[in-house]
Parts: sequence; structure tokens; C-alpha cells
Amino acid sequence: MQTEATLKEKYLKWYSPILGKEMEMLTFGDKGYPVIVFPTSMGTYSQNKDFKLIDSVSWFIENSLVKVYTPASIDNDSWYAKHLAPVDRARNHVLYDLFIKEEVVKPALTESGYKKVAMAGCSFGAYHAANFAFRHPETVGYLFTMGGAFDIKQQVDGYYDDNVYFNNPPDYLPGLEDPALFQMGIVFGTGDRDMCKEANIKMSEILNKKGIANWLDIRKNAVHDWPVWREMFPHYLSLIKFN
Repeated sequence: MQTEATLKEKYLKWYSPILGKEMEMLTFGDKGYPVIVFPTSMGTYSQNKDFKLIDSVSWFIENSLVKVYTPASIDNDSWYAKHLAPVDRARNHVLYDLFIKEEVVKPALTESGYKKVAMAGCSFGAYHAANFAFRHPETVGYLFTMGGAFDIKQQVDGYYDDNVYFNNPPDYLPGLEDPALFQMGIVFGTGDRDMCKEANIKMSEILNKKGIANWLDIRKNAVHDWPVWREMFPHYLSLIKFN
């Protein structure tokens, strides 16, 4: 059983000037390669701890190889905000993307001394990880997605504008030419019984057509659930070149 002390867990709460609201995040570890892990659909900042995903990579944390950050999402104010017009859902997500860049990634790079971070997430958290990584490849060295869903169009009721397009990886990724994409370590983890398997195959095919290396990891008899993701995550972190 891991404890807060052994994993050097820290709770952070601050007012975000970008979002105009208080935000919360947990961090685990005191140094190492910074790994940003997003929650699943409408999950809280503590979800990845609560479902033992953090415990699955405790060895990396305890040995100061990684420092893990688990920021809250604002899904209830963006893509899942059915009480808002789709134009506002998309606009709010653009602010969240800026929040992650300015208030999570930049501080993580400063305190770690690394030039890039790793992005990770399960299910809808994988969307957040992939979208940020592909939008900002200059700051992302690795992308690890587990059971990911990547097409956001189903969340906007047929509405479509630039904010939807530029935050929908299957749409904008084919046109990207940033050299940093070719330097990124990319893993799409899924299962042969995962409801999101085809979405992962599609993303891998887009990158293959562009000549961008990636690993499509389809696990046998694996479903869309936390036990699978807890097996994947430590495997993927072992791919990081820490030196």
C-alpha cells in the first residue's frame, strides 16, 4: 500500500486568472520527468489517484524518475456542458488548453529542469492528452493514451467552427507539419475488446501516413477499464529516456 508520504503527494489549489475560477491539482514526487495525467470524462483532479493509476507507477515516483501532475478538467464547462451553446463549449475548452499550457506545463518545466513534459490520460483524458500534445508538440516529449477517444464532434451537436476544428485531432492532425511531432514518443494503448479501439487505429493510421513513428498497442482480451490502464501505464513510462 502506497502512502502520501512515500509518493510525496501534494495538494494544490489556486485561482486561475485564465479560467476565472479556482482550480485543483495533485502532484506526486519531488523531481523527475514531468508527466501530466488528465482525468476521464468529467473526472476530478483526484480520480487517477482514487482509481490507483498513480499507484501503478509508484516505482517511478519513488525513484525520482518522474513527477506526476493530475490537474482537474473543466469538462462540465466545455465539451460536456450541454447547458451551454456549442460555440461556448468550444471557446471554454480553448481557455482550458491555455490554462494547461501556462499554469500547469510551464511551472512543471521550470521546477523540473526538463524542456518537455509527457502527456497521458485514459478514455476522455486521452483526448485531452493527445489534443494538447499535437497542438503544442514543442513542449511535449511523450504522449501516452489509454483507451482513448479523440473525435470531439459528437459533443457539439453538429456545430463546427475553428475552435472545434483546431481541437479535434482527427481533423487537424493530417495537416500538421511541425518537426517536433517527429521527435515525440507516441503510444496509443487500447484493447481488442475496447469500445474505443477503432478510434485508436484511426489516429495511428493518420500518423503512419505522415511518417510519424507511433506504437499502436492493442492488448488481447482487454476492455475499456482501469485494470487494463493500470497495466499499460508503467509499461509506457518505462519508455521515457530519463537522461
